[in-house]
Amino acid sequence: MNKIYFQGTFGAYSHLAALSISPKAEILPCKTFDECFLKASKDPNSKIIIPESNRITGNIGIEYLIFEYRLNIYSEYFQKIEHNLLGIPGTKISDIKDVYSHGQALSQCSKFIKSNNLVEHVRADTAGSAEMISKDKDNKKAAIASLLSAKTYGLEIIKKNIENENGNLTRFLIMGKNISQPEFGKKKYITSFLFKLKSKPAALYQSLGGFAINGVNLTKLQSYPEKNSFDSFFFLCDLDGHIEDRRVQKSLEELGLHCQDFHVLGVFEADKQREK
Repeated sequence: MNKIYFQGTFGAYSHLAALSISPKAEILPCKTFDECFLKASKDPNSKIIIPESNRITGNIGIEYLIFEYRLNIYSEYFQKIEHNLLGIPGTKISDIKDVYSHGQALSQCSKFIKSNNLVEHVRADTAGSAEMISKDKDNKKAAIASLLSAKTYGLEIIKKNIENENGNLTRFLIMGKNISQPEFGKKKYITSFLFKLKSKPAALYQSLGGFAINGVNLTKLQSYPEKNSFDSFFFLCDLDGHIEDRRVQKSLEELGLHCQDFHVLGVFEADKQREK
């Protein structure tokens, strides 16, 4: 049976995403993102599912691990994020004074929190907050987490869908040690890669010219400082297309002339959610 590692505790949104993608896999929790990447780099038969960015609150902050471990990306998955107020059975909204969750979940539910005069408490993750509420058995406390967390920890759903905006999505990446990519066909593909430029004036401007000339669309370009440095940056990039497409190849060859480090992270089918 395949193993899939996720960060957090059972009931986390990463756990929910893993169940959606591979319900028959052995799904195992890790305390940190670092631990997920380390396990996958040591065990080629395992995969990890990692939240990469959220439509509302932006990047999750795992780019340095992508750069360090350079695992292969097999696919992307867009998970709908629906936040719920969970408490011990019998709790009413009027009983609750304190609400616990991950910082991003709290910010994504800020309107509900303010309108109910709740005091926010930031915790490491959503499901861990739900687990804590189930152990504390205090009806003045509630957690913001998934419906799966309510089921996992025997909590009552006091209010469903308390997020500020409907249509909140988190993009997950499924990654692992072994290199694998789909054959070039008629489908829509994403090629993901990282690069570090040679140190020279206008390097970024010159390096991106090949994409414009060859008509290749970049869907993501983000810069991150290398560890312990503020003057050396690497870039994470996604483009529309398969690496075997001649236009993509020519663009990447052009980019390579300006790089001191270049690494393809993966080629995978674009999630259908991108078309919506």
